[in-house]
Amino acid sequence: MKKLFTAALLVLALQVPSFAQSEITGPIDLLTAVEIALENNLTLKRTEINQGNFEAELLANQGRRIPSLSSGVFPGYRWGRSINPVTNLFETRRIGNINVTANSSLPIFNGMRINNSIAQARKNLEAGQYSLQATRNTITLSVINLFIDVVFNREQVKIAENQLKTTSEQLERTKKLVAAGSLPLTNQLDLQSQNATNQLNLINAVNGLRLAKLALTQAMVIPFTEDFDVIEPAYEVNQAELTSSTPMEIFEVAVTTLPQIKAAEANIEVAEYGVKIAKGAFYPTIGAGVSIFSNYVDQAFLPGSSEIIPFRTQIENNLSQSGNLQLNIPIFSNFSNKASLQRARVQQRLAEVEAQEAKNTLRQDIETAYTQALAAEQSYQASLVRIKSLEETFRVSQQQFDLGAINSVDFQVAQNNLFNAQADLINAKYSYIFRVKVLDFYLGNPLNIY
Repeated sequence: MKKLFTAALLVLALQVPSFAQSEITGPIDLLTAVEIALENNLTLKRTEINQGNFEAELLANQGRRIPSLSSGVFPGYRWGRSINPVTNLFETRRIGNINVTANSSLPIFNGMRINNSIAQARKNLEAGQYSLQATRNTITLSVINLFIDVVFNREQVKIAENQLKTTSEQLERTKKLVAAGSLPLTNQLDLQSQNATNQLNLINAVNGLRLAKLALTQAMVIPFTEDFDVIEPAYEVNQAELTSSTPMEIFEVAVTTLPQIKAAEANIEVAEYGVKIAKGAFYPTIGAGVSIFSNYVDQAFLPGSSEIIPFRTQIENNLSQSGNLQLNIPIFSNFSNKASLQRARVQQRLAEVEAQEAKNTLRQDIETAYTQALAAEQSYQASLVRIKSLEETFRVSQQQFDLGAINSVDFQVAQNNLFNAQADLINAKYSYIFRVKVLDFYLGNPLNIY
């Protein structure tokens, strides 16, 4: 019983879904996140499984080239007046018989439909492989975006914590100054209000980080845990990465390498083969066939005897063979062949439109990513200059506030301006990082952030 119980547990363990084996707490790097997402994504698994349909279609079409072979045994009984297959005379008794047959047929000419069907199936399989790779790329891009979103929201939490810390420290100093009569009570009340606002901002930032982690773990198809975290990639903004290529240059490279474009072009060829197959229906077909037949009857007796002729003897004596050629010339098919050809041509035009649509979408995505990356890079550079000025402004404002030279409102304005600039800098930085990585992807570079 122990052995049976252990074996059952082992079987159950092997049947646990793959994502259960990927339960992690972190921190993880970007490459690991992508690998787990690709391993567990059910859309990708479904696409991989669907490739089996294309393989089966190819196998079925290849099999049409070789002769078919079938055989059968058909026992039965007849009652009443019927012809005895052995004596060829009418009889009115029960007759039992066993018919044995074997048939084979071979297509000789079929309007090239078999060859075109095989070529179409191969191209379908190729298009499926491209679609599979396109699905992998889509998942990878999504995970990169979600990964960066986690890092970005974690930076937002740090900014909110620093803002709250600064306000809390200033509030404590202000309380002492108000108690000593150096500052009016309104300064303390204003800082208390600002401190409560900063606490709310921190709560929102922490919740935003939690939601970002949740979205990433869901994309990876793993259970979410509170201690899940990521390793921030060591990446700095480099303007040269963006200025090395124009959107049109990137598009010219991407249109020759990306799998979604290759899949669309392969689907055009699939449709072209469909037209050829439909045209093949207008040609005559030639085929050959052979068959073997024999039978046994329980009312076949030896001459001058009541003994039934043995089964093997009857089978050998009644054995017959036949061979034939079949020529089929289509004359009128109630417009079905013409309708099939029209549908195939429509499908071809649709495939051409879809391929052009895929190229247009790619070009627009590249132009959008390039424009957004350029704007983010410019915003990042401007934010760097802005922060330097605001840091000095905040330092002076803090000194003036401590000395009572400015009120709490002016101090809060200086503080909020600094922290807003820091948030804008982080937003621009990670927006730029993702857009540049998207453009790198279009150029055929690895989807990694180093």
